[in-house]
Amino acid sequence: MSALLAAIVVVASGLQSLRWLRVAQREHYLPSVGVFAARWWRSTGLNQLLAVTATLATLGSLASGVFVLGVAAVVVAGPVGMPLTGRTSDLAWTTRMRATTVITAALVLGLVVVAMFAGFPFLGAVVLLVFPWLVDLALRIWNPIQRRIDQRWVDQAKAGLDRSGARVVAITGSYGKTTTKGYLAHLLAVQTTVTASPASFNNRMGLARAVNEHLGSGTGVFIAEMGTYGPGEIRELCSWIPPEVAVLTALGPVHLERMKTLENIAEAKREIFERTEIGVILVDDPRLARVAAEEASRRRMITVSVAGEPADVTGDPVTGEISVGGRAVGSVDPEVIQVGNAACAVGALMALDFATDGLDERLSTLPTPPHRQVAARSERGFVVIDDTFNSNPAGAARALDLLAGTGEGRKVVVTPGMVELGPMQEEANTEFARRAGTVATDVAIVGRTNRAALGAGVEAAGGASVHFFATRDDAVAWVRDQLGPGDAVLYENDLPDHYP
Repeated sequence: MSALLAAIVVVASGLQSLRWLRVAQREHYLPSVGVFAARWWRSTGLNQLLAVTATLATLGSLASGVFVLGVAAVVVAGPVGMPLTGRTSDLAWTTRMRATTVITAALVLGLVVVAMFAGFPFLGAVVLLVFPWLVDLALRIWNPIQRRIDQRWVDQAKAGLDRSGARVVAITGSYGKTTTKGYLAHLLAVQTTVTASPASFNNRMGLARAVNEHLGSGTGVFIAEMGTYGPGEIRELCSWIPPEVAVLTALGPVHLERMKTLENIAEAKREIFERTEIGVILVDDPRLARVAAEEASRRRMITVSVAGEPADVTGDPVTGEISVGGRAVGSVDPEVIQVGNAACAVGALMALDFATDGLDERLSTLPTPPHRQVAARSERGFVVIDDTFNSNPAGAARALDLLAGTGEGRKVVVTPGMVELGPMQEEANTEFARRAGTVATDVAIVGRTNRAALGAGVEAAGGASVHFFATRDDAVAWVRDQLGPGDAVLYENDLPDHYP
């Protein structure tokens, strides 16, 4: 391969790195860039044609180096619809990103040098074609090193937590983690000093940062939200944030794409109980009821139900009344507050041996987390229901119920659908759209990730008009132009721009 072709490969790799390194960062540096690249190249007929063209040009480079130019042009220009620079977020040049970039560049340059000295332009074309997978390889190389670097912050957090003497409540679940955390902090605030991990700081470094930056010496209770993408992660978190009380809020298909089965998700979530003295668990799912029964032989378990199952803490999803041992302790507005999450918070309060008497006022003033079914009136007079964060089938169904009871005019659902649901994704989105079609007058489908499934669902329901938009901004502009007083819109989920 000539020096000119080598330079073209290097420049084209550098340009497309802006696109794929951003995906790596948005996916928390998990080696899944190739997965997203494949999705984009399959997303439209034009992108499929370009992918085939690039593949044929790569094969053509076996005969002539000039075909490398074609591959370079395609991978810089495409996939069409995914810009080199971010629309919803910019690439942040953190230490980790710089390290990933350097390793990716070293891989590219090493292969290009081999191609030059071997006089083998085909290898240069392959580098361009498989660049997203080279980023994944760089992530696999660097991530163990980054983990060792980050250990000092984990050690600092562990020492700080030990010094504080704070009691620890750990909360996990397929959904409802952040909401339950906020409810529990609110209930505890009148009885002790509470520090909760902010926002969705629920992984190793997020929790280390939460402890190091927010935990004070006078903290009575530290509430740690714990998320997971696979087995072993929660176990590792609990090894340095050992909970006195652990809460499992719900089981659902969130991250099913990564963990393959609901049983695997349940096993990964139940790791939160391994080091705890007392567990709190919502038992309405049969799998979690089985977990509760098995864990009860090892530790005290406080069971919670909002579906009429026998439990220590129960919630009525219609009236919002919450009871402990059959005795009502207060109520919430079920139109605004997630009754199951509130009941889990009351269960955690019990586990900590704090009083559950006199909860009426605290339960009636539970906060609503941002971007989770928050209703507000726009300047044009229509109601906006914001449910753009972490959409899941159960929450999406509840959001539709909220929309159904809001406004008397047009009702609009704006959604890109739900993701990371694995083999259930198409069915879940079709069912959601079918229900949306019975509630809404208009359904605005954003992007292409779930376009076919959502469109099929609305069509099956009949009645609702369907509108397609490339981006959420386009859909928002249309809503503002179309709706007025008496109307309502539900924004259900929001995907970053690395999804097609």
